[in-house]
Amino acid sequence: MMRLSTLFTGLSAALGAGAASAQSSLENLEIIGKPVQGGIGFQPAVTELAEEIHWLDNFLLVIITVITLFVVALLAIVVFRYNEKRNPKPATFTHNSPLEVAWTIVPVLILVFIGAFSLPVLFKQQRIPEGDVVIKATGYQWYWGYEYVDHEFGFDSFMIGAGENRLTPEVEEQLIEAGYTTDEFLLATDTAIVVPVNKTIVIQVTGGDVIHSWTIPAFGVKQDAVPGRLAALWFTAKEEGVYFGQCSELCGQAHAYMPITVKVVSEEAYEQWLDGAIEEYAGTPRSVDVAAAAE
Repeated sequence: MMRLSTLFTGLSAALGAGAASAQSSLENLEIIGKPVQGGIGFQPAVTELAEEIHWLDNFLLVIITVITLFVVALLAIVVFRYNEKRNPKPATFTHNSPLEVAWTIVPVLILVFIGAFSLPVLFKQQRIPEGDVVIKATGYQWYWGYEYVDHEFGFDSFMIGAGENRLTPEVEEQLIEAGYTTDEFLLATDTAIVVPVNKTIVIQVTGGDVIHSWTIPAFGVKQDAVPGRLAALWFTAKEEGVYFGQCSELCGQAHAYMPITVKVVSEEAYEQWLDGAIEEYAGTPRSVDVAAAAE
């Protein structure tokens, strides 16, 4: 059953969020990772994982292009040389063993060649390193709950305009107050994940009701959030800014209104935000963490 009380609380917070929020000082970040109207390419790659995915995509495009041109050339030769006008007497052979062996072995070799480059990219994504920051993301119908596990505080993240699901004057005002424009409607959330730049971030992903999926295209990461299971992904963002994602697993009626917002900031800004967030969300103060680690 959906957490109705949390949902209503989140909607109220989205309608009444003010400058007192711990995130109010992070509103001047450049928006980097967002979909573009009419865009057909990738979002900018700001992690090593995303850069490798982009490289692999271009690499495969070259191979596919060569294969396509080769097949088209063969078809053109057949059409030109063996049409009825040029070749009125059809051949009577039924097979060609060397050719059949070749068109079986060559594709296998091509696939092995592709796998030699693609599998390392996949394995790198699946080897989860020790995180400088660990965040648990739980998908609900239809919002995300986040917990900074090292500091024992959490918050829920709702789309700005959740409940309305259309751009009204009230929703436009909420977007502007949060530092966004109407272009970010359906993308921006009332509360964003905040992470430091150039640090290893581990996101633990699970679902609270049905299967969801947590993804940020500019980071090159995507992980299904399955109820009863705890999966993980990681990234190291190289550039400060705001990045958007969406739930990428069909999860019900309001699936389209379940965005993800991540703000990547400097380490100093992150420390300042973390102090404010610990106070706002009643987390464990960092001084207590340091003392516990020293014992």
